[in-house]
Amino acid sequence: DAQLTGPEIVHETTEKIIQIKKRIQAAQDRQKSYADRRHKPLELEVGDKVMLKVSPWKGVKRFGKRGKLNPRYIGPFKILAKVGTLAYRLELPEQLSRV
Repeated sequence: DAQLTGPEIVHETTEKIIQIKKRIQAAQDRQKSYADRRHKPLELEVGDKVMLKVSPWKGVKRFGKRGKLNPRYIGPFKILAKVGTLAYRLELPEQLSRV
């Protein structure tokens, strides 16, 4: 095997890196197209009822259970208004008014 000089090694390595990046991008694009085919746009209207996701990071820890038994969603709650594209104002009870 012939020894490669410094500039040749650098050139060959950069070509391999470019090829690897292209293959990774092609795989990501393929996976995204599979996911996009199955995705259904979420359309909610004022008056619909939705479940609220409970997150311990947001300080919502008032539900009595701990660990695996902790509820992941609470509700259903009625949508009062649409605030953003996927943000809604909900009709919450008094003890959840700060959430």
